[in-house]
Amino acid sequence: MKSFKERVLSGEFLCGTHISLNDTCIAKIVGLLGFDYIWIDMEHSYLTYENLLNEMMILQAMDVPVVVRVPQHDLTATKKILEMGPDGIVFPMVRSKEEMEELLSMSLYPPYGKRGFGPGNAISYGISDVKEFVKNHHKTMCRFVQIEHVDLVNQLDQVVTNPYVDGFIFGANDLSGSIGELTNIHGENVQSLITKSIEILKKNNKCIGLSTDEILPEQLRFWKDLGINMISAGAERSGLVKHFRAIRKAFD
Repeated sequence: MKSFKERVLSGEFLCGTHISLNDTCIAKIVGLLGFDYIWIDMEHSYLTYENLLNEMMILQAMDVPVVVRVPQHDLTATKKILEMGPDGIVFPMVRSKEEMEELLSMSLYPPYGKRGFGPGNAISYGISDVKEFVKNHHKTMCRFVQIEHVDLVNQLDQVVTNPYVDGFIFGANDLSGSIGELTNIHGENVQSLITKSIEILKKNNKCIGLSTDEILPEQLRFWKDLGINMISAGAERSGLVKHFRAIRKAFD
């Protein structure tokens, strides 16, 4: 069976969803539904590191890959997440080549970067081979950079060739906000930035991702047809709202 990273690098289409609530039961339910991976969000959620670890361990015990969006561009915050052993990490709101290289360095052991040593759950607390983990970690965990600002789009030619970035993930709402059109993700100007970026990413054989709250089939087909091959769609929060709202409306 291919690893998550092998699937990402192969260019096959992958579908995931987001988790941002502190509930291990929800993590298990979502993990049983057949998604290719689960995105746990630490940037916009109230999850603690302990919450994250509990949900990650449940999902990985079911062989469901876990991708974690880090809460901020901070060495300590990133390290804590890395020590848990996610299958991938996402760096949000990257705006420049220099910023991206600094963030990647945080996730790479010497000689490739400056990550400090101290893995925990990532090496099953010492049961796994530590030397093999250190030797191969730069080749086994996925690193994603989010395209959420026009500044990065304008520098994409310069950053796309970095060998330690496995994929770029559009955050279309923030991208629209960076040009003064917040939430107008299907507007001409935003779509122009996205299609321009997709062309560059395709030429360089990078995974092309999208994080979206859209869930309707026609909405998701639009993005897939555009060239996105890794779509993280919807979230448990919005699913709960729609479910209970439908029940309440049934009695109006």
